[in-house]
Amino acid sequence: MRKDKAPTLMSLAEMSKSTGKMLSRGAFSELDTGASPTLSELTEALHFSLGDGRIWLNDQRMVLMQSQVLGRLRQEIIEAFGMEVAKGIFMRVGYMQGVRDAELIQKRFPNEDLTHALAAGPRVHTLEGFVKVVTKQFEFDSEKGTYFGEFYWHDSSEAAEHIAHHGLSSEPVCWMQTGYPSGYTSTLFGRPVIFREIECSAMGAPRCYVVGQNAEEWGDDAPERAYLGLEWSRPKRSGRGSRVKEHSPTPEPVPDKTQMSGDPVVGVSASFLRARLMVEKVADTEATVLLVGESGVGKELFSQQLHRLSPRSAGPFVALNCAAIPDTLVESELFGVEKGAFTGAVASRAGYFERASGGTLFLDEIASLAYPAQGKLLRAIQERVIERVGGSRTTPTDVRVIAASNVDLADEVHAGRFRQDLYFRLCVFPIAIPSLRERRDDIPLLVDHFLRLFRERHRRAVVGLTRRAMDALLAYDFPGNIRELQNLIERGVIFADAGGWIDVHHLFTAGEVTSPLSPSLTAEGRLTVSARGFRAPGSGIGVSGLRSAKELAAAEADLYLSALDHAAGNISAAARTLGLSRAKLEYRLKKLGVPD
Repeated sequence: MRKDKAPTLMSLAEMSKSTGKMLSRGAFSELDTGASPTLSELTEALHFSLGDGRIWLNDQRMVLMQSQVLGRLRQEIIEAFGMEVAKGIFMRVGYMQGVRDAELIQKRFPNEDLTHALAAGPRVHTLEGFVKVVTKQFEFDSEKGTYFGEFYWHDSSEAAEHIAHHGLSSEPVCWMQTGYPSGYTSTLFGRPVIFREIECSAMGAPRCYVVGQNAEEWGDDAPERAYLGLEWSRPKRSGRGSRVKEHSPTPEPVPDKTQMSGDPVVGVSASFLRARLMVEKVADTEATVLLVGESGVGKELFSQQLHRLSPRSAGPFVALNCAAIPDTLVESELFGVEKGAFTGAVASRAGYFERASGGTLFLDEIASLAYPAQGKLLRAIQERVIERVGGSRTTPTDVRVIAASNVDLADEVHAGRFRQDLYFRLCVFPIAIPSLRERRDDIPLLVDHFLRLFRERHRRAVVGLTRRAMDALLAYDFPGNIRELQNLIERGVIFADAGGWIDVHHLFTAGEVTSPLSPSLTAEGRLTVSARGFRAPGSGIGVSGLRSAKELAAAEADLYLSALDHAAGNISAAARTLGLSRAKLEYRLKKLGVPD
């Protein structure tokens, strides 16, 4: 009787390497318990720089802090701002920690498939000492864009500190720890994934139990979306009601243009959250707001959100691009015109101020206004009255003005191109809208939104972005900001094959100046190509342009010297950045003739 051969076991990573295909589905059940990167391998990335007070996890500096100290900080934030605000703060802190650890895994273990990378998250989380994570199960399908996972947390430090300061809780309290897997998984998966604590040891449960799934699967009743910056929450008002005056006819509710536009005003980066907080602070007032930021950062979208959150949300939102109106027509467009005021004025017409009555008027590119028109705009804002061109009577206006500029108005005032009195009238509450370069952590969220938008609009069933394409976007400077990112994703959706992945060559086809692929080192010390890494300071030769072994050696030498320069001559720090041991780097520097 012939015995069948035992089946050959092959890991997902090995299967991916042998077939040359990117695996788009995976599950925890398909992994061996000792699947790489193991906890032991991860600990090799943790370094204590004895004597100079620094701790490193790969190239990220870490800090040891007593759990009780963090608990005290948590208590003071709760007492100062309330439970809901504290919950959002700590959830976002945990989210950013998860994002950074996901980037660490991608950098330290670049050849691992998505299943192994996702499985590493609980191990890093455990290594950092907040909880002991036990994976119950997770599964995902990149082509369908679905994720679901269940995890147990034992010995949560956050739950223990909450009990110490507040006693048993009636609801889950591991806010920072819940934000962590949300940030980690969203970064690796490329779509927003929200984790929710279902059971918590602070409520008396034997251990914490958390579930993670696609953000939209939690439905409309998901406060985590607002905590993590995925949507805006309307500020609470105490009995004010609508701002629209009683003597004015009640306008029909206007559609939410922010939703109609298809462009998201969402993010989790610190710079975005600062701008969002400023908008939420001023929304419930009548103050004039000045939005400042580069072209394409979404100033009009921020103004729409401000209008939607204000008591004027039932009134109209009217937007005017001042740069698109000829100087001779600015006054008639702003304030309206009476019949017969000039040749061609065959009927009276209301201007933008009258059309926005009871609501919000958004004046984009305000610096483009002609100097004479600036004086009349100042009077309209200050006196709240207007006079139509060719008219003889003044009309009261009830308009909240939001202005925007992509140039520094203070510089325009010094140059004599902008009235100083108008500048001070507009700059009551300035809000700086960050460029996309300042909020790179938001790029995966924005990419996911635009992918879903353009897949539906153009009826193209592309799977998503390759890791190389996402790395290229994260390294790109985006002179056109969010508007340019939107264009790149739309282009990729159109260029990519049906059922295929969007790669770098589908995105950058219009002569964009991209960052050159930079040389970097594998864990074994081999030279490889990456979209991110040190830029060679010498010849500027990129690996893709190397033509000889001599040029390759020069690029490798530049890489070592660049790392040493970034580390201010600290060989240990440079070695950690390169993923080498100190001994290996010292040997290679010695070969280059670099003195100790």
